[in-house]
Order: sequence, then C-alpha cells, then structure tokens
Amino acid sequence: MEYSGEEYEVIVVGAGIMGSSTAYELAKRGKKTLLLEQFDFLHHRGSSHGESRTIRSTYPEDYYTAMAVKSSHLWEKAQSEAGFNVYFKSPHFDMGPSDDKSLRSLISSCRKNSIPYQILNRQQVVEKFSGKINIPENWVGVYTELGGVIKPTKAVSMYQQLAFRNGAVLKDNTEVNAVVNAGEKGGVWVETKSGERFWSEKCVITAGAWVRKLVKKVGAGVELPVEALETVVCYWRIKEGNENDFTIGGGFPTFASYGQPYIYGTPALEFPGLMKIAVHGGCSCDPDKRPWSPGISLSILKEWIKERFSGLVDEAGPVATQLCMYSMTPDEDYVLDFLSESGFGKDVVVGGGFSGHGFKMAPIVGRILADMALNGEAKGVDMKYFKIERFQHNPKGNLKEFEDQVGCLSDQIQVDN
Repeated sequence: MEYSGEEYEVIVVGAGIMGSSTAYELAKRGKKTLLLEQFDFLHHRGSSHGESRTIRSTYPEDYYTAMAVKSSHLWEKAQSEAGFNVYFKSPHFDMGPSDDKSLRSLISSCRKNSIPYQILNRQQVVEKFSGKINIPENWVGVYTELGGVIKPTKAVSMYQQLAFRNGAVLKDNTEVNAVVNAGEKGGVWVETKSGERFWSEKCVITAGAWVRKLVKKVGAGVELPVEALETVVCYWRIKEGNENDFTIGGGFPTFASYGQPYIYGTPALEFPGLMKIAVHGGCSCDPDKRPWSPGISLSILKEWIKERFSGLVDEAGPVATQLCMYSMTPDEDYVLDFLSESGFGKDVVVGGGFSGHGFKMAPIVGRILADMALNGEAKGVDMKYFKIERFQHNPKGNLKEFEDQVGCLSDQIQVDN
C-alpha cells in the first residue's frame, strides 16, 4: 500500500483492531487518513490477533450494554461491505454463584437496557443444554440471545481493506516516536523512528499494550495507568463422540463464569473438536520484553471444566495454547479522551486500556474516536466513564459496587516454578 504525500487530515497511530476501525470510519467520511503500524500488519505481538473473540451484551456496567448492541449491528454492516463474514452469531450464557455481585449487576443491566434474558436454576440449565452444562446448586445461569464469535485477525484485515478501499494510506513497520505541535501551521507533526515526518490536522493514538509508553513519550510525561498483561488462551479437546454437541453451528453458546477466577470460552468453531476455555487475566509485563510464557498452573481451570461440562470435555490439559496481550486500567474501563493537558487541545485523541474486553466494541470505538477527532466530541455515549481525569480523583478510577473481573493471574492461580 503506497505512501502518497505527507499531509493528512487525520493520522492514526497503531493498526490493531481499534486503529483499523478508526481509520475505516475516517476514510469512509472522505477524510485523508494515514494509518501507521510499528510492526508488520496483522502481527501477533499485541491484542488483535488469533482465532476468536467473544461478543455479548451482558455486562455488570450498564453503559457497556448499549455499546455492545450497537457494535453487533456495526459488525454486520462492515462485513456486508467487505463481502465476507468475521462475526458468527450464537447465544450467550453467563453463570455464577447466585449472590455474586457482578452477576446480579449484570442481570440489573439487562433489565435496564431491555435485553431479553432468562434466569435458570441448576435443573433448568441441565434441561436447556441437554446435560452439556452443569452448575452447582447455589449457582444461577443467565441466558441471552446476543452472543457470538469474532475472528480477530480476519476482522483487523477487513477493516484495513475497507479503510484502503475508501482512500486511506496504510504504512506498517513505521514506529512513531514523537507527536509535536506544529506551531503556527496548526495541527501536529508525527515523527517516526526512521526519520519520516507527517503533518496532520488531528492524530489518534491506539497503541494497545504500548499506549502507556507512547503517551508518556508524546504527551509531555502524561502517565496513563494502563498495565500490560500477557495472557494465555487455551483450547481443550471435546471427548470423542460429543464433538457436534459443542459447536457454534449446533447452538452451543459463548459463555462466562463469574467469581474467582473469571472464566470464559467459545463453542467449537475455528479448530474442529476443540473449545476455547481460558481464565480472564494475565501476568504483568513490559510489552517489549515479554516472557512469551506465563507459566501458570491451570489446576483451577481443569477442575472447573470437569465440573461444568459433565465430563464431556477432556480436562487433562489444553491441547493448544496461544499468547495475547491485555492493556489493563485499574477499573477495567477504557480510556477515550483528548491529551488536552499536554498542550494539544483537541488535536490528539487517545484510545486505550481496553482491559481484555474491548475487541467486540471495535466498531463503536472506531466511530467514537473518529467523532472526537473530527468534531471534538462523541454524541450518544456517556464519555464520563472513559476520561483520563477520573484517575486524578481516584487512582482506582470509576468506583463499582461489584468485584473485579480480571487481574494478575498470579493473584488468582498459583504460578508454577
């Protein structure tokens, strides 16, 4: 994809799912857009690669529910434009102790946002899923229709293709090391490690696990409380003769289990006979010096699989694993804001800290970031939850009445020596 000219209306730094969807939104509005990526396009060093991500409308925080519903429609619209599918629908099933505050907040959020749901006791869960899922007596399940699996690498490629079709310029292996005010000219200069220099009216930073480092470098020392975590995704074998019972085509849901640890998974889709079942969390790391091996014990996860799936999934150990990155904020809420306190006014927008649950929201986040860059605001979304200033009032950010859903795995599961 060739470089053309050095002046743009908007430059997007970081070509993962958020940056690529933002570039698409900008380009389809007729804006001269440049999308920069420090590594190869579709690389596996960040958070936007792999075989599957879940989408669901159920959240303890009610402000995410409407965003998720809107995103599901935007996923369908984008894949219709692209001419191929990245979003595969299924039901979604949440489960956990009946007194779990997060699960109770999730039910309240469904009610507030008019999301149809069913609350199921242990026997009703057995009947609903023909014995494939089993929960303890003191647990409940919450069944909703809006769920599904998104193909992440394919989805990033889709948005990059759509951005390119609409006139965006895409450049990979281009590491940004400075964003500076352009003075009387207005706008900003975006400077790269190789010495290239691009001018733009606006800049959007979507650097994933590197967002803290990059914002500190370009934002006059602004320190975003975003921690990079390395997480492991595990695939488990469905026992012979039961493979078709756990497929997305057979109606098996995406799922999440509340409590400690928080466990999530997808029906069999990308790898025949295998289900993705993983712990939602990770181990703190420097994204440039990753261990590439979290080295965690999966004993709790093995026991959970044995109990929840009635012995139909082999809990002896995962047959395949993949590594991924989270960019965690203390409150697990996103950062969608201007770097105004760094002297940029509304010329530089940052989107980051998606905390392991942002991929599904990429279409709406791309629209929000594009609106912020072009209009100085995003309408239709309550942005107070995503402002940087929330950490000035409280280092933990937004106060919540329920338990954290994710953290450092070493806090939840014993780390192997």
